Amino acid sequence: MPISLVFAPTEIRGIGPITELQRLTVSLRGGFEQKGSCMVFHFTGQLDAYSESQFMTYVTDVLKTNKSPAVIDLIKVDFLDSSGLGALVQFAKQCKDAKRRFAVVGNARVVQTVKLVRLEDFLHLKEDLDKAIAPFAS
Repeated sequence: MPISLVFAPTEIRGIGPITELQRLTVSLRGGFEQKGSCMVFHFTGQLDAYSESQFMTYVTDVLKTNKSPAVIDLIKVDFLDSSGLGALVQFAKQCKDAKRRFAVVGNARVVQTVKLVRLEDFLHLKEDLDKAIAPFAS
C-alpha cells in the first residue's frame, strides 16, 4: 500500500508559475499556475483511490486563495479510476456552488474514462489545454 504524503496548507499555496510539481502521494504530483485570468492545475501520475483525498485537499486549499476560473489539466495522468472520477465530480460541484467557471482537460485515456460514465458535459471536458483556457480569457 502506497504511503501518502500530506502537505500543510502553507506549503501548497504558491502564487505564480510552478517550477516543479509537488509530490501529493507516491503516485500523484501536482501544481498550479496562473495563466492570464485562469488558474491551471497540472497533475501527473495516477488519480485513484490512494490519491483522491490529497488531490481534493490540494485543489480545495488552492481554490480558497483565488476566485479565478479553474482548469484541471490531466494530460499527464496515467490512470483514473472511479475514486478519481468522484474527486473530479466534487471539484465540479465546488466550482458550481461558488459560481466559478471551470474545465477539465484529459488525454485519450482520461477522456475515454470520463465519456464512459457520461460526465464530459458536467465536467466541461476538453481535449486540449488551449481550448479549455480560451473561454476564460479576459
